[in-house]
Amino acid sequence: MRLHYPFKMKTFFEEHIWPQRGKLYRLAFSWVKDRALAEDVLQNVFEKSVARQKELSIHANLSGWLVLSLKNEVLTHFRQNKKMDTLENANQFQADEPQSEEVTESIQKVMLLLNELPEKQRDIFQLREVEGLDYSEIASYLDISLDQVKVNLHRARKRIRELIINQKLAK
Repeated sequence: MRLHYPFKMKTFFEEHIWPQRGKLYRLAFSWVKDRALAEDVLQNVFEKSVARQKELSIHANLSGWLVLSLKNEVLTHFRQNKKMDTLENANQFQADEPQSEEVTESIQKVMLLLNELPEKQRDIFQLREVEGLDYSEIASYLDISLDQVKVNLHRARKRIRELIINQKLAK
């Protein structure tokens, strides 16, 4: 006797990895500043995750693995092309909702200043302020302690504040 189920069971990829595509894409785009390239590196991460589905299904920190894998893909691309991109194309940043020109300009300045931060602070700032993740999600994503998230976010905000003040004083 053959049983027929009225529903299709989701694969591990569909249930656990695919729902994170938006956040992963935005993170990739923030690093590479090119939509097509962001899609390409994300596709590579998806291919690797499908190939390692069994291993990832028992991984303690799937989100962290995805972010690290994405970061490695971006770095590999830059190494192969012998270029390290900066945030010089930050004018491509577009807010989700209409904002005044002054607010948009301020956001662009902050996005440019992110390049002045150490990598860990930049990543944490990006995940918190752009992606909207809470502290525990960031800690899980990056596989670091909650205290490390708080300290690095505080330092990132403080440094950006200092850079903005210095820019205003220089004018």
